[in-house]
Amino acid sequence: MGASMNNAMLDRIAAVFLKETVQMRRDRLTFAMVLGIPLLQLVLFGFAINSDPRHLPTAVLAADQGVYSRAILAAMQNSDYFQLVRTVGSEAEAAELIELGEVQFVVSIPEQFSQRLTRGERPALLLTADATDPAATSNAVAAFRLLAEAALARDLEGPLRHLRRGAAPLEVIVHPRFNPEAITQYNIVPGLMGVVLTMTLVIITALAITRERERGTMENLLSTPVRPLEVMIGKLIPYIIVGYLQMGFILLAAHFLFEVPLVGSLPLLLAVSLLFIAANLGVGLTFSTLARNQLQAMQMAFFFFLPSILLSGFMFPFRGMPVWAQRLGEVLPLTHYLRIVRGILLKGNGFQEIYPNLWPIAAFLLVTLFIGLKRFRQTLD
Repeated sequence: MGASMNNAMLDRIAAVFLKETVQMRRDRLTFAMVLGIPLLQLVLFGFAINSDPRHLPTAVLAADQGVYSRAILAAMQNSDYFQLVRTVGSEAEAAELIELGEVQFVVSIPEQFSQRLTRGERPALLLTADATDPAATSNAVAAFRLLAEAALARDLEGPLRHLRRGAAPLEVIVHPRFNPEAITQYNIVPGLMGVVLTMTLVIITALAITRERERGTMENLLSTPVRPLEVMIGKLIPYIIVGYLQMGFILLAAHFLFEVPLVGSLPLLLAVSLLFIAANLGVGLTFSTLARNQLQAMQMAFFFFLPSILLSGFMFPFRGMPVWAQRLGEVLPLTHYLRIVRGILLKGNGFQEIYPNLWPIAAFLLVTLFIGLKRFRQTLD
């Protein structure tokens, strides 16, 4: 009697197991997400994430071409931390490269550096750093001091050997711009604006439209003279307002709670943020037309949000990632929006400085809206 009851129980369990297996096979998107998300995390954390960035782009402003100046530059080029990419002719040009984010460092060698060094006058060597992200520069700055002293030590021989005794033969001055105290909140809090907008707008848009299809209320719109484009715009406008409310809350918290300096133009930031908000809403709209239910919509949103937060430079230095990860990150609108937000708030950038990061967001917006509107028309039909 007991054996037959156990067999019957096992049969029922097996029947439920087979039923769930068949259901899982039918829901291929969910099954792909179950396997794809851990694989994506493994690849990103294993290969793309690096908290100690190397080969950081560096510009050179050299007013001295002596042997010791060349030795220091050669040591920097041979190191893993610096990559000499530009030679500039003035301090204004060097400052512009830093403000645009094209270089991470500028090394300045003053006039008569080599002559003053041999006379024992301890000339100054200046390293200007874009310190908006302290994690991207701290290790390189520490290595620079050692590199400069080690490069000179090989050449200070014979009659100049006495210069190696006591204090270093040169004075290394580091000028961290935009965040001289290396306060982490100055980098994180402005970046949170883009992260919050990406997370909330993509998810709520995808869920809201998918929920209407599940409940059948979308069919009610078909009986009205409202066109698909008008339906889409009408549904997205409330979420644009939500996005600006979130921005206002974060800006107030950044200024009054975290004391983040708001150097640039807030009207400019609010104006260009419309593109970023619309781009995320376009992604959510596209996901809503692909998902069969709210669970799939949530999975798609998370699959987009995960690489956005990891490859954009929010959590880890962007230049610390391998080239393939940087190219993938350049496609994501969050990467460019973080540069815009930090550039306006911390550097005081204007439209001319942020334009190189503005047009990729606009291009992403056009693509997502085209796909979303096309799919949305098909869904309504």
